[in-house]
Formats: sequence, C-alpha cells, structure tokens
Amino acid sequence: MNKLGLIAGNGRFPFLLLDAARAHGTEVVVAAIKEETDPEIDDRGKADPGIRVHWLSLGELSRLIETFQMEGVTKAVMAGQVKHKQIFSSIRPDWRLAKLLLSLRTKNTDMLLGAVAKVLGDEGIELVSSTSYLEPLLAQPGTLTAREPSEQERLDIAYGREVARAIAGYDIGQTVVVASQACVAIEAMEGTDAAIERAGALMQSLREETSVEASEEASTLDRSLTVVKVAKPKQDMRFDVPVIGIRTIEVMQRAGASCLAIEAHRTLLFDRDNVVTLADAAGITIVAIAER
Repeated sequence: MNKLGLIAGNGRFPFLLLDAARAHGTEVVVAAIKEETDPEIDDRGKADPGIRVHWLSLGELSRLIETFQMEGVTKAVMAGQVKHKQIFSSIRPDWRLAKLLLSLRTKNTDMLLGAVAKVLGDEGIELVSSTSYLEPLLAQPGTLTAREPSEQERLDIAYGREVARAIAGYDIGQTVVVASQACVAIEAMEGTDAAIERAGALMQSLREETSVEASEEASTLDRSLTVVKVAKPKQDMRFDVPVIGIRTIEVMQRAGASCLAIEAHRTLLFDRDNVVTLADAAGITIVAIAER
C-alpha cells in the first residue's frame, strides 16, 4: 500500500495511525473534519512532504470522494471519533449523503458508516480496518495493572459484560458502569467518558442524600464503580473500534471508579505504559478479557 487515505476524527488516534503509516513509508492523504480534527494535523502536513491534508466539513461526502480520487487513493481508513451527536445533529449533508441518509432504515452509526463504506467502495476506494498499522496496540488478555480485580469487581465485570453486550448489539453504546451488580450508567450518544462522569456524579448525589444511619443502603452506595467496555457483537474493525487512553483513566479516577474491563484483541490501548502507571497510582485495576 503506497498511498493511504485517512479520514481523521478527533483525539490522538489519527496521529498514531499517521505516524505508523509514515514509519512504513506510506504516503498519507488526510481528510480532516473541520468539526472534529485537531488543527495540529496541519503542522504534520507542513513538516512532512509525505502527508497532504485536506479540510472538509462533516457531511461533504462528494468532496471526500473527489479528494481521494484526485490524490489517487484506493484504500482508506477511519481513525478517531466523530461524536454521535455531531453525526445526527450538526451534520449538513451534501446531495450524495442526503440521498444515503434517506435510504437508511435505521439511523444508527453502524448503519450510516457501513453505507458510507459501500459508497466509497463503489467509487473505487476500499475502506480497510482502522487497526491497520496498529495491531501492537490491541490489548492482550490478562490483568494489565499490578492489582488484580477483587471478587466484587469480578462479579460486576461478569454482570456488566452481559449488559454491555446487549446494548452494543443495538448500537446504543459500548460501555456500562456498574456498582454491586447494579447498572449505574449506560453509554449512549454522549460517549464513554461522559457516561463515566455521569455515573460518578449520580453515586455522589446518592451518597449525599442517604442517611448514614441506613447502614445497609450506605454500604451499597460506598461501593466503587466498575467500568465495562465491549466491542459490538459483530464489530466492524473499519470503524468505531473501542479505544482506551489516559483520559479514560483520569475520568475514572475523578468518578471514583476502581476497575476497568475491556475486550482483548478488540480494544486499542493508547499510551499503554502511562495508562498502566496512572491506573496503578490511582488503585485502578485494568483487565482485558478474551472471548470464549
């Protein structure tokens, strides 16, 4: 693959993929989304002649296709999140995307991105796995931190995985936050970090409202939160791959969460060494679970 198209969303994912592709000597044509992509990507383009950056708005599907065709791109990846609420509220579709949206029987992200992938394919641009060049960053099975999960955390992980798989199957979200085998928060359009923050705020408000005399209730509310993030049952590795990084651990720490469970082989772990160091310092255990 001598040239790669990169549809860049937000966060560090696009930069990691960009650096990995360039390390392999691959030229990269970046389609940077005005509403999402970090402007720093322009600096990469100015510093490296093997990177060309084109800015376009979310919804400009025709311009995306024209840009890649003009640059001779036949393979492309999506890297970085595009917020769900952006897709379904801020988007201003061009004629091609408007036609595509009208053809969808359900308006979820899987259906939309799958349809976009088909349109790209019909135009000679194959959308390939977003883990291309990044296989070493996929979490391997086992406990990644110094501390193993407690018995209660293991029970919460087992329960949380059942719930998370169910909601992921409906393309609602991929993360649940659990305390004492009770679901505190379910991810929807707001994203993983916001769901964790909401769970932390809810638990704090419940503690403040609960009388210390109600010992049984108080002991339940004093439980730490367990965060469970899964891939979708039929996860398409071309887009929306589960990602964990430093920010997730920082948000968990503020929310009072003590355990993070992810899926091995199907979750990208960015900046692993610093993630583990921060988690260990906060007393957070991280476990990657392989599919049976």
